[in-house]
Amino acid sequence: MAVGILRALAVLAMMTALGGCIDHANDPVLLAVGVPVNPPVVAHGLCMTDGNAMYDEARKQYQLRAQLTGYAGADELEAETTARAAAHRQYVACLSGQGYRTLYAN
Repeated sequence: MAVGILRALAVLAMMTALGGCIDHANDPVLLAVGVPVNPPVVAHGLCMTDGNAMYDEARKQYQLRAQLTGYAGADELEAETTARAAAHRQYVACLSGQGYRTLYAN
């Protein structure tokens, strides 16, 4: 019993230590343009949801187009690139609608 508790505490300590290593360097900085309605955290959450939905839809549309054209060997890299680009455009458009401009460090 004591060994199980010590093992659980060790795992919890390791998870806490590794949780501090998460890097947010590539996250966008939201620059307010005008008077935004929502705070940056709320706008980021809303727009990430929109971007994720657009990613899923773009992947689905790519697969449907591949089936309609008879392109059996749909290129997975092209599907991923297309979906990521669509998600990024949706994210930036959503943030613009919320009154923010995205600034990236790199």
